[in-house]
Amino acid sequence: MKIQAINGFKDILPDSVGRWQLIEQRARDIFERFGLQEIRMPILEKTELFVRSIGEATDVVEKEMYTFADKGITMRPEATASIMRAFIEHGLHVQQPVQRLYTIGPMFRHERPQMGRLRQFHQLDAEIIGAVEPRIDAELIAMGQMLMDELDLTVSLELNSLGCPECRPPFKTALVAFLEQSIEGLCEDCKRRTHTNPLRVLDCKKPHCRALVQDAPSMLDALCPECDHHFREVQTALQALQIPFQINRFMVRGLDYYTRTTFEFLTTDLGAQAAVGAGGRYDGLIQSLGGPALSGIGFAMGLERIALLMEQQADSQPAGTVMDIFLAALGSDTLGPCSLLAHLLRKAGIKAAIDYSGRSLKAQLKQAGRVRARFTLIVGDEEWARQEGILRNMHTQEQQPFALSGSLEQQCLQLLQCLKTTTK
Repeated sequence: MKIQAINGFKDILPDSVGRWQLIEQRARDIFERFGLQEIRMPILEKTELFVRSIGEATDVVEKEMYTFADKGITMRPEATASIMRAFIEHGLHVQQPVQRLYTIGPMFRHERPQMGRLRQFHQLDAEIIGAVEPRIDAELIAMGQMLMDELDLTVSLELNSLGCPECRPPFKTALVAFLEQSIEGLCEDCKRRTHTNPLRVLDCKKPHCRALVQDAPSMLDALCPECDHHFREVQTALQALQIPFQINRFMVRGLDYYTRTTFEFLTTDLGAQAAVGAGGRYDGLIQSLGGPALSGIGFAMGLERIALLMEQQADSQPAGTVMDIFLAALGSDTLGPCSLLAHLLRKAGIKAAIDYSGRSLKAQLKQAGRVRARFTLIVGDEEWARQEGILRNMHTQEQQPFALSGSLEQQCLQLLQCLKTTTK
């Protein structure tokens, strides 16, 4: 019997890895333009970290975490809490008042697997810690939008504010009173959430629940003066940066640590999984974990969802590895020298491929196409005897003679120069 991957855990095969590498490379480039530095944390953390940060009454903590109960450890379901733990543990705020950090890696949640939602999934996570200004919110959101733009992806941006510990409790009281009037019509999850985490009822995706909360009170109408001013300034800053957005008063996010600004990058091209990325402020999180009273804001984007969206919206061809040259050795006398020539080219930084099977020219040209070689150097025994090969441009199909005189080191230098000239 064949052993297969665990349900919800997916292999990323070579024909898809190129697209993932492109996303990661573009993200790193953009994040570093904004001054973010990479941080890497362990996959396992103490369970208490997520209970205290995400919230004991959230779906993530109640139902979705992979926890080793006897050890008190959990496979991380998200990255922000781990980054905050590392930030506090290593005193990063002492080194620099405002820290800009990012990480890329796998997260784990026990959810029902579906398109764009797996049990092992991967995220790009960006955080700015120690800054309270509304323009920082706009800058971080603009950074996420820039990544979408540079990947040629079309998404919409939605905003909301969840207020602060001063203005949220009265709103929760009013919301619970509203929900209790129609609680019998709510789904079982929303009935439970009405008294444990009422804001999550506003985010339920079931049509009958959404219909019942259409007239629910809005957090935007209950903001204190400071939160209202902050949210208005965020909108003004986004408009100045020419970032289009819409207000969504029902956006609440699934994690308890969010305060004030929350946002989502959405698409209509991935079915039910509309959110490509999301984030918000967490001004009390660091202090609740035993750190200093510092503000923070961040977002996470799902690599699986971005890759799927690229398949839907962008070039259908994955950005796989492109070889610079394929060496087609067609005779017994040429295989050894071509093998060494390929090795010298690789040492010089060239992506070189060679086939050792001795197949026909037609078969080797097909292989060159499969590895997406830009050029093929064709060398048979007769060409080797004449000290001359054929350099074929695989895009234009044009061919030109290539001298094989001198030592292999000299041939390597000549080929490098020829490749540069031909590329131009």
